[in-house]
Amino acid sequence: MSRRIAGPAGKLAVDDGGTGDSVLFVHSVAGNTRHWSAQLEHLRKTRRAVALDLRGHGKSDAAGNGDYAVEAQATDVAAVADALGLERFALVGHSMGAGVALAYAGAHPERVTHLLVADPIGDGTQTPEAEVRPFLDALDSPAYVGVIEEYWSSIAGSNGAVLERLLRDLRETARETVVRGLHAVMAFDPHPALARFRGPTLAVVTPANDYSYSMHRLGGGLPHLVVEGTGHWLQLDRPAEFNRILDRFLEE
Repeated sequence: MSRRIAGPAGKLAVDDGGTGDSVLFVHSVAGNTRHWSAQLEHLRKTRRAVALDLRGHGKSDAAGNGDYAVEAQATDVAAVADALGLERFALVGHSMGAGVALAYAGAHPERVTHLLVADPIGDGTQTPEAEVRPFLDALDSPAYVGVIEEYWSSIAGSNGAVLERLLRDLRETARETVVRGLHAVMAFDPHPALARFRGPTLAVVTPANDYSYSMHRLGGGLPHLVVEGTGHWLQLDRPAEFNRILDRFLEE
């Protein structure tokens, strides 16, 4: 069932279905609920599975207050959980959405039964300035389209159909949403939320996501699995494998 609910910065689109223990999915920058289609279909055989479009994405309103900080977007998750009556639920996030999921789990640890972060963002504050500043400056310039599409293509992997889909979603997402979202990623420090949420956590990462500031390397480190031969959007590239990992984790 698709519906729109009141969020803290505008209306939020939600895809809700199934019955049983609940799982809530959070997409990446320029993503939407459809990035989780394979997971929603799979889980709804035995569970309630919910996905939302974050502010400015998919069918949700742009942020009326212009705030795309990771912690601010976590309040979208809170609004959805409250509106749907999800008292205790598993939380799954991808990329920026993993940071959003973590921020929610850190703020509401008593409500999150499991946290799975798929190729998550890391500590943006530790990313070397010399590496990230030219990219962010280019996003704020007339070169935006070429720069962002080249970057998406470089991390999407070898599946041409997936890349075509991702570029279509990117083009349909407002530039302000993408640019402010990526700036927010670079300003996000996961440490406080990691310290507050001590529940079952799993990072599912690609080989390229292995820096000292990657989320699964921070603090004492997170349990993690590496999925080879896929691009950044591993739930789209390898849905069956991702679903098996998710099943095993949720059954722990």
